[in-house]
Amino acid sequence: MNDAPKILAFAGSARKDSWNKKLVKIAASGARAAGAEVTLIDLHDFPMPLYDGDLESEDGVPANALKLRELMLSHQGLLLASPEYNSSISPLLKNAIDWTSRPVDGSPGLAPYSGKVAALLSASPGGFGGLRGLVHVRAILGNIGVLVLPEQLAVGMAHEAFAADGTMTNPKQQAAVEELGANLATLLAKLHGLSLVPESTERRHDLTRFR
Repeated sequence: MNDAPKILAFAGSARKDSWNKKLVKIAASGARAAGAEVTLIDLHDFPMPLYDGDLESEDGVPANALKLRELMLSHQGLLLASPEYNSSISPLLKNAIDWTSRPVDGSPGLAPYSGKVAALLSASPGGFGGLRGLVHVRAILGNIGVLVLPEQLAVGMAHEAFAADGTMTNPKQQAAVEELGANLATLLAKLHGLSLVPESTERRHDLTRFR
């Protein structure tokens, strides 16, 4: 997998039973099945204070922001699922972007984002599925150097969209989410001249039992 595209996947939510966490996990499985190397993380494991310029001047960039920044630097793609907060980006995701886009030890602030490729998803109990929030996520990422895939997915009625095991109740919707992850993997492979070795169906079933 050393020459496979590397994708960092996470949701812009810290909630334990987050629909967006479930959604990005499905998309990540699609990227893995296509042959990408995917690192799935939880922003709950990277707590950071609200961005404060005075805090940065006094104490520097927080350790968890540095860890997340390093993860971003070591991956070519981003797979993001963001809930919609008041028709906009979630504060957790915005704060993570604000901290990880600060310059560190001579490295440009936007180094973790410049040249990256991202795919966006959202899930919401509303009918729009968080679509309005993705407009702002897309704008922010585009302005800091990220190429965002035009294809995106917004899952409405999220409280009814997932089964107890985390899969989607609608098989076609499940396939569409997996396909978005696979599309990101395919584009990254083409852009960076990397290899994709899709998992066999049998191998995929074996791995699913341990996820």
